[in-house]
Amino acid sequence: MNTPLLDVKNLSIGFGSAAPVVRDVSFSVMPGETLALVGESGSGKTITCRSVLRILPDAARISTGEITFDCQGKPLDLLTLPERGMRGIRGNRISMIFQEPMRSLSPLHRLGDQVSEVLRLHRGMAVTEAKGEVLETFERVGFPDPERVWRSYPFEMSGGMRQRAMIAMAMVARPDLLIADEPTTALDVTTQAQVLGLIKDLQQDTGMAVILVTHDLGVVANMAESVVVMNKGQVMERGPAAAVLGDPAHGYTQKLFAAAPMIPEVAAPARAENHDDLILDMRSVTKTYTMRAGGWRAPTVITACHEVDLSLQRGKTLAVVGESGSGKTTCARIALGAEVPDAGSEVLFRATTDAEPLKVHAMSQGDRIAFQRQAQMVFQDPYSSLSPRMRIQQALTEPMEIHKMGSRAERREKAAEMLRWVGLNPSMLGRYPHAFSGGQRQRLSIARALTLDPVLLVCDEPTSALDVSVQEQILSLLEDIRDGMGLSYLFISHDLAVVARIADEVAVMRQGVVVEQAPPDTLFYNPRHPYTRALIAAQPEPDVNRPIDLGLVAKGAGSPASWPEAFRFEGVAAPALTELEPGHKVRCHV
Repeated sequence: MNTPLLDVKNLSIGFGSAAPVVRDVSFSVMPGETLALVGESGSGKTITCRSVLRILPDAARISTGEITFDCQGKPLDLLTLPERGMRGIRGNRISMIFQEPMRSLSPLHRLGDQVSEVLRLHRGMAVTEAKGEVLETFERVGFPDPERVWRSYPFEMSGGMRQRAMIAMAMVARPDLLIADEPTTALDVTTQAQVLGLIKDLQQDTGMAVILVTHDLGVVANMAESVVVMNKGQVMERGPAAAVLGDPAHGYTQKLFAAAPMIPEVAAPARAENHDDLILDMRSVTKTYTMRAGGWRAPTVITACHEVDLSLQRGKTLAVVGESGSGKTTCARIALGAEVPDAGSEVLFRATTDAEPLKVHAMSQGDRIAFQRQAQMVFQDPYSSLSPRMRIQQALTEPMEIHKMGSRAERREKAAEMLRWVGLNPSMLGRYPHAFSGGQRQRLSIARALTLDPVLLVCDEPTSALDVSVQEQILSLLEDIRDGMGLSYLFISHDLAVVARIADEVAVMRQGVVVEQAPPDTLFYNPRHPYTRALIAAQPEPDVNRPIDLGLVAKGAGSPASWPEAFRFEGVAAPALTELEPGHKVRCHV
């Protein structure tokens, strides 16, 4: 009988004198196996994994249980092992990829130094040897310019790029066990597909076992041999992936399946359109940044977006889809006037149907104050968009105070009304943000954006960090608010299943240019551009018999120089966006 690499038995973890938050959790991982820990936020997945490395919060107490790790044939009890012994295990024999890369990487050190530290500490490598290993790993996790990443600080990278650096750090020492805590939550679908493929390749090369913590059943179907489903600190269901995903027995697992977003088999009917009534019109928008290279080297010019044309009809949702670094958020910031585009770019906004178009980047002070009331943003990260020092009432009434709206009592009533709009109780006004879950915080961010009665809402990845059931609630909420208040949405996302549900028009961006644009019922059922096809192919489905086609993903997500002749281009010298059929534009050589 094979010995498990990791064996967890009857693990219970609590905080202080309160009831345990993890109760009697047991599972084992065989060498080379991938075990998926599935469940929503607060189900105890992460704290269970952190207990393996003994990196729990100070207040946490392990009341019962054993954790045994097979270290080269020698069983070690990780809960009683001296701290010196644990230091030899952490990062060397067992590595962990954390969910939030910005909090896990030091802002004061270059990425190359941080990743190579693992090799210098555990392998005693010289600096040049370690650098060679790290650059090779950077290349394997999909960095196009490993040398530039080596020299960069974390804040110079997008969220997806930072997550790749975290994955490189965990993998560079080739551990026996990799604990991946939501490793692809913040990644684009093509990057996610490539990272999952990379983890699989490394498993085959090194025989590494993986514990994959996730709430995405599509990821589970593509990666795991075994599945453990957790809810409220307890194991609900466990077994082989094919059995659990093919025929879930527990009601909770069935509920997770029902909430999983998927690109629908049949297109939703398009809503009636009025092409003349545009609330937002972006014309030939280009934005370049100049980065200092240091020393005597010439500054580097980076093009964030190039010749972007987007128009949003009143009362509709325009979705902009693409990878990290494709220019989506830059376009959103330019639309709101938070970023100044290059000369020759024009952004026009019309608050009402009969209003004169307002040039967003040539406004007077009075016009700008009025515009800021009418156009609001919902940010990607609800943790950092709400001040931890402000009670919810203060956070919601502050925008109204700034714009001198209503009396104090009226502002409080408006804040309570907005909480009701987003499905929360007005009694929560006295609480601080830390008292809310991630989904509730995202609802609060939406409520704050709505307090000024805007007509345009820019949503920057509003559901990317949420569980599938919470994501479902937020999308339903956004649809209800749009239809109830007559709002228009500019919706930024990398999740095509989310976009397929909420959007009236979809623009696909790649490296600063729009490569394809069409309504969802055209784009998802007749994609023409290789990059759009790669995005659709990379969307994981919760079906073990329909794995991601990594070949198709790599082809479309690769360099534009490798695309078929009709779509090929280099730099920003792309072919024109051509209308191939009514309403369906593709960037190609005709």
